[in-house]
This record gives sequence, structure tokens and C-alpha cells, in this order.
Amino acid sequence: MKKIYTRRTFLKRVAAFTAGTFLTFGFGYMYARYIEPRQLDVVERTLTSKNIPKSFHGMKILQFSDIHLGLSYDLPLLKRLVEKLNALSPDIVLFTGDLIDIPNEYPYINQISPILKQVHAPLGKFAIFGNHDHGGYGTEMYKQIMHESKFTLLVNEIAHIRLVDNSYISICGLDDVLLGKPQYDQTLRQLSSEVFSIVMVHEPDVAQKIALYPVDLQLSGHSHGGQIQIPFYGPLITPPLSTIYQEGSYKVGEAKMQLYVNRGLGTTRLPFRFLAKPEITIFTLKHE
Repeated sequence: MKKIYTRRTFLKRVAAFTAGTFLTFGFGYMYARYIEPRQLDVVERTLTSKNIPKSFHGMKILQFSDIHLGLSYDLPLLKRLVEKLNALSPDIVLFTGDLIDIPNEYPYINQISPILKQVHAPLGKFAIFGNHDHGGYGTEMYKQIMHESKFTLLVNEIAHIRLVDNSYISICGLDDVLLGKPQYDQTLRQLSSEVFSIVMVHEPDVAQKIALYPVDLQLSGHSHGGQIQIPFYGPLITPPLSTIYQEGSYKVGEAKMQLYVNRGLGTTRLPFRFLAKPEITIFTLKHE
């Protein structure tokens, strides 16, 4: 028997569809605005290399990135982040840039370094410039915050982390690519193919250039993992110089240099994250 739809039935169906659509989009908005940005994904990776000294076997390196204080990331969140970092007991901590979203508009500058100073890492805390750290007249401000926070700011520089047996690994930091002055050849040619080396550079898409030098691992951020991803499509949009390498692990160049792109913690432009959870990454060193 053929169904007969009355006007009342039709209106009920339209109302139900409208309500369902509203609830779906409403939940999606609430999730992307208030839920996922407050989640934290702790990603664990193992780094295996013959260049890793036996005395460094089992040590942990923690990477965090792209806090963007000001838009949706506040100081209470930063305090909780530091507590989480310390709970993971890293030996080395690396920050790959973008501390404040718009430095010259942020009203709580003096309250940042007392919090970051609490990050504990017995073998050192290191940082680099991101594009937002140079932007908004933030260059000198960022330098001062990192200095007061007891982070070593590497600007086209290499630091050697040396143990009592005289074994060491190299940590290199390049200036930001978009707004700084990275010195690739002058800096990276100092690295040795026989010493395990990590290069921090904010924008990941320069990896093919970095891979021409004796680099074991490049650590980057900048992309936010797209910040908003569409199922079966991927990131809706990524910033310049993060369109090739968007998140996670890659092998780059003939030497198969390892690249890891961290999704970061905060947001920029829009205070949303969807299918791109905030991330901190723990790398455990393993002598091959």
C-alpha cells in the first residue's frame, strides 16, 4: 500500500531534519571550539641510530611547539602543560617555536617566564624562533622570555650535550624561515656524520634542504596538523612551508633523514581544532 504523507507529517520530518542538523553542527562547533583544543595527545616515538652513543641509550627527548598564547591558550593551560611535561621526566626538552600568537598585543608578558622556568630537564632546555616569535615586534621580547625561563635559544647555533664519558649528541637550531634569517650552510656544515644530530627548524617544508647535510633528525612544528581536518580529505589548510609535510613522521632525501612534524598545542587565526589534537612528543633514544 502506498504511503500518504500529510502536510503535518511533512512538517514534522522537516523539523526533525532541521533539529538534527542543528544538533550535529552545534555539537561539532562545541567539540572543535572547546573540547579538542583542551585535549592533549602524548605521542611516543623511538629513535634508533648507530650514531646514538651507548651512554644515551634510553634517554628521553621531549618536543613541544606552537603554544600561541593569547587566542585560545591561556596561562592556566600553560601551567597545566608544564606539570604534564615534568610528569613525563624528560632528559632534554625542545621547544620548536611560536610562543605568543601576537606578541605586542599580549597583556601578560611578565607572567610567562616564571611558568616556563619550572620546566625541568637535567640535560638542558632548548628553543628556536617561530614566525610568530619574530612577528608583532616580538623578537627581543621572546629572547628575554626564553632567557628568563632558562631555555637556551639557538639561532643558527649548535649545542653539544656531553656526558661524563665525553660522549655527546648535537642539537642545532635554525632561525625562522619566514621572518628570520636561517643560515643553512654556515650552520649545518659544522655537523658531523659520525655524531647524532637533531636540527630544530620551525617550518617543516625545508626538510629537503636540511637533508643535504649530515642530519639524523629534523624537528618542526608550524603546521598545527592543519588545525582543522576533513575526514577522507585531510587538512583544510596549512600555513606556508607546511604543505608537503603536515604532521607525524617522514623519511626525507637520499640519506633518509628522519623528520617529525609536531601538531603543536594552541591555535591561530581561528580558535578551533578538529581531528588535529594538541600534541607533545616523547622520543626515546636507542643505540643500534
